[in-house]
Amino acid sequence: MNFSLKGKTAIVVGGGTGLGFGMSTGLAQAGANVVLVSRRQNVLDEAAAKIAEATGNENVIGVSADITSIENINTLVAKVCEIYGQVDILINGAGVNKRVSAIDFTETDWDIVQDTQLKYVFFLCQAVARQMIEKGIKGKIINIASLTSELGLPNMISYCAAKGAIVQITKAMAGEWAEYGINVNAIGPGYYLTEMTAPLFEDEKRVAELFSRIPQKKFGDPIDLAGAAVYLASEASDYVTGQVLYVDGGFLCR
Repeated sequence: MNFSLKGKTAIVVGGGTGLGFGMSTGLAQAGANVVLVSRRQNVLDEAAAKIAEATGNENVIGVSADITSIENINTLVAKVCEIYGQVDILINGAGVNKRVSAIDFTETDWDIVQDTQLKYVFFLCQAVARQMIEKGIKGKIINIASLTSELGLPNMISYCAAKGAIVQITKAMAGEWAEYGINVNAIGPGYYLTEMTAPLFEDEKRVAELFSRIPQKKFGDPIDLAGAAVYLASEASDYVTGQVLYVDGGFLCR
């Protein structure tokens, strides 16, 4: 069983912070060339240096990109191909949320979340898959689902809708692109303290409620996603496609 990613090139959107940083660390440790992507070049450079130092893998770089346009997405994929020749792995970890009650949710709030969490996730998958097909690459695409792919949680109406749809587009792409040797799967994180979830963790009552539902009695650390990311990015998962792997400490058991 081969978990090595040596010689493979991975794009990790959101790889400079939070969950993306944890998954990027795992890919680098497995030997991949890792391209961290977000809007903030200084954050990417700092993250790349930390990952390189922790893993001994010097092929970790940051590429600043705003992926909220198809033109920018195509430019990003072309740039990575220019640097490393091709893209073998994509982790689609862009994230944004608006914690507003459904009754007060605005059209602008809705569109911001849907565009980031769903629309441009698809078009990045499409751009990466297109070059995989053109070059005959048996690639791996990993989208980021959520507990809200399964649960309808309060004050997260557009996020729940987008994350539910992520599971469905993952299945649809997996079915369409299997003939090209492209695996499309998703990882569903549980509750992790990150920059995006920080407001939630300020609510002590809510945090206590969530903690009581986790059988392992701990919140996740971003590095807890590294193993799942490496598995789905490697040859070890060649016969796995259209699936969601939840890494949630058992939250969905209850």
